[in-house]
Amino acid sequence: MVGVMNWGVRPPSREIKKMPKPSGVDRIPPSWKSLLASAMLLFLVASPQAVNAGEAGTSHVMPGATATLTDLPSSAPGPFFKPMYLNYNGKASARIPTSAGLTTNLEAIANTLAMGGGYTFEKTVLGGAHYSFAAFLPYTWMDVSGNVQGPDGGAVARVNNEVSGFGDLTVVPLMLAWKTGHWQLDTMLPVYAPTGSYEKGRLGNPGLNYWTFDPNVGAAYSNKKSGFNAMLRLGYALNTENSATDYQSGSLFHFEGAIQQILPVGSSFLTLGAEGFYFEQVTDDSGSGAVLGRFKGMTAGLGPVLGYIHPFGKRSLVVELKWLAELDTKNRLDGDYIWLKLVYKL
Repeated sequence: MVGVMNWGVRPPSREIKKMPKPSGVDRIPPSWKSLLASAMLLFLVASPQAVNAGEAGTSHVMPGATATLTDLPSSAPGPFFKPMYLNYNGKASARIPTSAGLTTNLEAIANTLAMGGGYTFEKTVLGGAHYSFAAFLPYTWMDVSGNVQGPDGGAVARVNNEVSGFGDLTVVPLMLAWKTGHWQLDTMLPVYAPTGSYEKGRLGNPGLNYWTFDPNVGAAYSNKKSGFNAMLRLGYALNTENSATDYQSGSLFHFEGAIQQILPVGSSFLTLGAEGFYFEQVTDDSGSGAVLGRFKGMTAGLGPVLGYIHPFGKRSLVVELKWLAELDTKNRLDGDYIWLKLVYKL
């Protein structure tokens, strides 16, 4: 039920005013700079509704995964390590198609620990882009319960499952970041492989039993004098069919954004900010297992972000804690995401 992925963060210098100047050959016209910055701020104020359903009322792409300073593709050569923890607690009263059958009054608590990291190459490509790759493997503990309808409309029974196991492996073979002035533009291709624990008929599975390809692009604004940062990310996730249930979840458009202020605290830095997310399923669920037809739902949310950055010369340790509450949902679990992320850049 829970998939996680993220990657490196470039290390800050010891003082905001002395942060290294970005490099790059491409330039963004002033009109585009103003437009992008305005869009970032408008998104966080408006935080519109969205659609994100699919089988089990979830997806590989999770709110809070890719929108803050810890999630920016690295532009500093060398390896980075990134352990992450995610807690999700949600409920749904609507009928949800699950591996165990149609389920109502679904309740789920999931705790996921993901270990991973990657490497950024020194040589740039494609007009000054910094190239990185990364991989992440999650392990999830779940407690899931719901009223499951028997086959062919049979009697409803209350089912409770406590499940633990490895989730689906995330591989990011392509991460490119271009830096120019206060801006960083990037593109990534996360691939979620169905390697996790999955059993048909089990209510709650750490793995989803299908592939997801999530090409996405991002833009980040970072003012090294004021310490103000703003980030946007747009992605389009495509899913293959779950062969165990003959269910193919629809493609997902997702949009996340954040603003963060970096404040000096001695030789370290404190970051304060907020993040919002917008997900929309733009194609219908399909396959013989999609008994509810299109099954489009909605979700959108917003929450605070707190971070700490400690430089070690050319190295840095970044810690980030955030709470994202789903503000409006339909046809899926409604709950809260609590993320704890650490990034150590060598």
